Amino acid sequence: MHITKFQEELLSKAIDAGFKEAEVYYERSESFQCMIFEGEIDSYETSEDGGLGLRGLYNGKMGYAYTEKIDEDSIPFLIDSAKANADVLDEDDGSDIFEGSKEYANHTFYNEDLAKIQIPEKIELIKSIEKKVLAYDPRIVTLNYCVLQYFSGDRMLENNKGLSLKEKKNGLVIFISTVVKDGEEMKTGSFIKLTRDFSSLDADKIAKEAAEEALSNLGEQSIPAGRYPIIMRHNAAASLLATFTPIFSAENTQKDQSLLKGKVGKKIASDVFTLLDDPFHPNAASGSNFDGEGVATKARNIVSNGILETLLHNRRTAKLDGVETTGHARKASYKSTLTIAPLNMFIASGEKSRDDLIASITNGVLITDLSGLHSGTNTISGDFSVAAGGFHIRDGKISTPVKQMTIAGNFFDFINNIEEIGSDLTFLPGGYGSPSLRVKELSVTVD
Repeated sequence: MHITKFQEELLSKAIDAGFKEAEVYYERSESFQCMIFEGEIDSYETSEDGGLGLRGLYNGKMGYAYTEKIDEDSIPFLIDSAKANADVLDEDDGSDIFEGSKEYANHTFYNEDLAKIQIPEKIELIKSIEKKVLAYDPRIVTLNYCVLQYFSGDRMLENNKGLSLKEKKNGLVIFISTVVKDGEEMKTGSFIKLTRDFSSLDADKIAKEAAEEALSNLGEQSIPAGRYPIIMRHNAAASLLATFTPIFSAENTQKDQSLLKGKVGKKIASDVFTLLDDPFHPNAASGSNFDGEGVATKARNIVSNGILETLLHNRRTAKLDGVETTGHARKASYKSTLTIAPLNMFIASGEKSRDDLIASITNGVLITDLSGLHSGTNTISGDFSVAAGGFHIRDGKISTPVKQMTIAGNFFDFINNIEEIGSDLTFLPGGYGSPSLRVKELSVTVD
């Protein structure tokens, strides 16, 4: 059965079965991934996933159900399952189905030219990149992984109040981990590139960046433990932001799981710190014209020059706080209930280059990557203690790579202690972005 006809029939029968209002959310995704090792295809995977979720108000409570089967037999299953789900809920949480926003942006997240690139051409590109990385320097011994991944998908949301929305998206990501050896010392370096523009991919440039990232880690030294001024490189800063994003969720403040409760309109960060969420940012691989409830999305300032402008809301949390939703309802998939999450959250750029930021440090540390972020962080208190890689800065220049470090601090102190922000805004595949940041100090110990 065609998805449009299925949605219409399901909605009609759900209302006939006693649902006061109902919504159908459909999602389909496809991906292709190829890993190359020594010029040959090491693994080749294609996957397809999709399904449909029913959400409806039954006896004053919101029930959910989902299925992967889009056929006539699934309709009574979905209706009965959503009824049963509603019946077991303790109370009405105030949720209802949204009738629609007045207007929606018509931003495109799908590149037709990228979709036309055939698999053999993608494989040739990633093979060429691997070959060029390996030939770049004799100290490069192998690649832990050299992967190209293409993804595409579409989603549709329709309800009995006349709302009907749909959109498509696609993108391509390259992951490379390069292994280098000099004498007895062996190091690795990781590289990620994401784009919707296949023609922008330059194999020579990618190979150079991937190789240099790993080679720069050779010659590591130790430094004394202490509190150092920090340059947090764009990717490390974005990773830290992604980990602590839950603090900006109104759902968490309402559950007393965020220290930002009651802080809207108050200063929470440095004057130079501005945090935005822009669902249409051209450099991010994610984005959407509507959220998980069908609310129109738009670019918003979450923090402006250190002042918390708003928390992230869906319609339920907005109703509880007496404000308008910010369009941040999230359905992780057609199987999921509604939560709250940003689309493309990033720290606004400054004017100075990363080299300018480094030049301002006499004795400090450049952090280039973080690991152990989920086990070493507490999103309620803001405390973190995580493994880090990076470089010693002496007299305004990169001195030597530092043996594996542990950096410790508190995220709320961290954003208050940002002194300057670079111009090198970079996004991670998950939709989080940051430029490089100069931070007053963090505790650094060397393993």
